[in-house]
Amino acid sequence: MKKLHFIVENYLFYPSLFGKIVAFLLLPISLLYCFLTYLKRLTSSEESFNIPIISIGNLIIGGSGKTPLTIALAKKYSNATIILRGYKRESQGLVVVSENGKIKSDVKTSGDEAMELSYALPNATIIVSQDRKEAILKAKSLGAKIIFLDDGFSKFSIKKFNILLKPNEKYLPFCIPSGPYRFHPLLYKSADIVLTDGIDFKREVSIKNKTSNMIFLTAISKPNRLDRYLSHDIQRFYLPDHSKFEKEFIDELIKKYSPTSILTTNKDAVKLDNFNLNLSILELNINIDDKIVNKIDNYIQGFKP
Repeated sequence: MKKLHFIVENYLFYPSLFGKIVAFLLLPISLLYCFLTYLKRLTSSEESFNIPIISIGNLIIGGSGKTPLTIALAKKYSNATIILRGYKRESQGLVVVSENGKIKSDVKTSGDEAMELSYALPNATIIVSQDRKEAILKAKSLGAKIIFLDDGFSKFSIKKFNILLKPNEKYLPFCIPSGPYRFHPLLYKSADIVLTDGIDFKREVSIKNKTSNMIFLTAISKPNRLDRYLSHDIQRFYLPDHSKFEKEFIDELIKKYSPTSILTTNKDAVKLDNFNLNLSILELNINIDDKIVNKIDNYIQGFKP
C-alpha cells in the first residue's frame, strides 16, 4: 500500500514519459471530472453567516502550505476560529479540539493537522467537522469573530473570501486522473486572492533541537519537497500522508541507526508525543507579503453582515 501511494503521487506530480502517455489516455475521464466539479460550482448558491469567513485552499490534491499559511494569518487576530475536516481522524461528527487555546481533545480524535493548529495557535479555537456549516454555527456560539476555513474552496455554498495557493512548480494542467488538479486551473481567476509560493509568501525553515546524528521521519504529502532543507547525510523515511506511526517501526529505526534525535515536522510531531523520543523539529514559518495581509485585513475590517 505504501509503495502504491508513492507510485500514484509520483505519477500525478512528477510523471515519467510513460506516465504522461497514461495521462493523455485518461483525458476523457479527466475532462468529465472537471466538468462535474465546475457544474457543482455553477449550481451552488452562497449562504451568508454574517461573520467574516476566510477560506484558504488550493486547486491541487495534497499539501501546498495551507496549514502553515493558516497559522501565519490566524496569529494576527483574536477570537479566531479555524475549521477543518480533520482528515484521517478516528472520530465522527463535530469536535471542538481546542477552545481559546485550551486543548480538549487528543490527536486520534482531532487528526494531525487540527492538533498542529491547536499547538501553534494558543489563543484560537479549533473545530473539526465534515459539516462546515454546522461548525460555523458552533464557532459563532463560542464567540468567534473571524473564521478561517482550512481547505474550504470547494465549499461553494458558503459565502466567504477565497484565498487560493498556487504552486510554483509546473504540473500537467489536468484534473485527476490525468493530473493533480481537483478543479480546473482556470478557477484561479475566481479567487479573491491567489498566492504564488515563493512570490507572495516565502517559507523560512529552521531546525529546532538540532543534534549530530539525526534521521528524518515524516508522513506528509510530497515529502520530497523537504529534501532541499536537509543535508545529504541524513537518512530519510517517508510514509504516506497522515500515516500513523507504529512503535515497532520506530524501535527498528532507533535500533538500526542509533540516532541522537528524530527529525520530523510539526504535523508529525503531534503523533510522536507519546513515544518518549528526543525530537528535532523542522520548523516552517511563512512570511506573507504586506500587501496581501492588508487586503485580507481590509476585508475583515470592512465586513458588513
